[in-house]
Amino acid sequence: MSTVIALPERVRLTRTEQAAGHLAVTAAHLITAALGSRPARLKQLLAVLARRAAPAIPEQAARARDVVTTVSPRCGSGYGCLPRSIATALLCRLTGTWPTWKAGVRFPPLTSHAWVEADGEPVGEDPHYTATFTPTMTVEPGGAS
Repeated sequence: MSTVIALPERVRLTRTEQAAGHLAVTAAHLITAALGSRPARLKQLLAVLARRAAPAIPEQAARARDVVTTVSPRCGSGYGCLPRSIATALLCRLTGTWPTWKAGVRFPPLTSHAWVEADGEPVGEDPHYTATFTPTMTVEPGGAS
């Protein structure tokens, strides 16, 4: 059985945004491949990356997410939430900010999801959807969790 997924609308990018987006997505895929099955290590790495970062404002985080989903259709799909959320956070970090990064679960059926928030609101996600998940990992700006 197939599921139809509408990809997010592509946005116009500068060359700098395009290069930074590809860098962030590549790094996110490497991090996911290396640490995706080890949540404690993943959280530890993200906390180190978030140290001394200012909180991202919603507009910054939304633009970072748009850049990520434009350069990587896989991250824009319904199955790319972990690399998408990591790449969005990394792209924000390149500008000295960090959104709140979260991963959570819900059941039944058992489902996991990862997303970023700015000012307490999910970025590019339906707040009613993310509210159905119980956060199991959180990395806030400054590396707090």
